[in-house]
Amino acid sequence: MSIRPAAVLFLFAASAWGAQSDPAHGGAVAVGAQYDTTHVYVAPGDFDAFVTSIVATFGGKASKRAVSNVLPVPSSTEMQYVSTPAGGLSVFAYQTPVPFPFGQERTGYLVTDMDQAIRAARAAGAEVIVEPFKDPIGIDSVIQWPGGVKMQLYWHFTPSTSVPLETIPDNRVYVSSDTADRFVRDFVRFARGRVIADDKHADAGEIGRAGETYRRIRITSLFGNMQVMVTDGHLPYPFGHELTGYQVQDLAATLDKAKAAGVKVLFGPYAAKDRSSAVVEFPGGYIAEVHSQTMR
Repeated sequence: MSIRPAAVLFLFAASAWGAQSDPAHGGAVAVGAQYDTTHVYVAPGDFDAFVTSIVATFGGKASKRAVSNVLPVPSSTEMQYVSTPAGGLSVFAYQTPVPFPFGQERTGYLVTDMDQAIRAARAAGAEVIVEPFKDPIGIDSVIQWPGGVKMQLYWHFTPSTSVPLETIPDNRVYVSSDTADRFVRDFVRFARGRVIADDKHADAGEIGRAGETYRRIRITSLFGNMQVMVTDGHLPYPFGHELTGYQVQDLAATLDKAKAAGVKVLFGPYAAKDRSSAVVEFPGGYIAEVHSQTMR
């Protein structure tokens, strides 16, 4: 089985997806970072400008646009999958009100088996807030982790393959100190991942608070990368609104392409110890972090 409200978006890009498991990862339910997707909800009038700006900024291409009901209740959305070398996006423009709790899930993760994934998520401490349901090409579900982090799981009836990404984006998660350790423990258990860095004195200039420090945790798994920001919630705009951090080879060149496509730079560039970053807003309101590694 599988889950995801944005799964339907991929419904029309099925040839780009696959559900083959990697024997080297044993019982892991993840398939690969190239099958992850950030869910983006835009107004119908912003759809074209948003998709055009994403492709202009990161490269890649968009699937054929379609209209369908991809939820377990009556609804209608225009949808399109955008594949870029830096990560995938499922774009939705609803023609009807968006049923709760859809629109709150941040990402869609392809899993090898939905039943197994649901059992693993529950065993790891997640709550299933939308029970598995069928869409035209597979099965979807929505889960929630300690700290309120919501994500979609999905699975396709017909497996296919997709080439690996050139760079793997960060799923950027903001949590409080009250739930940080529990969230990290539970998600790592589910994803069969590992914590690769836990910096309790990271440069808070990365999140708009220059001269201060904060706790930053980095996780890697077959699902991809995750960066967990543990904060007191005193976040200057736009931090906390971005769902994904895209890694690029040349931040300055990428920002130039973005601005030429109508993208606003809301913060930065900011040079930290290991990366330079900026936060941008695409037409339609989608906010993202963009970064490049700093050579030491």
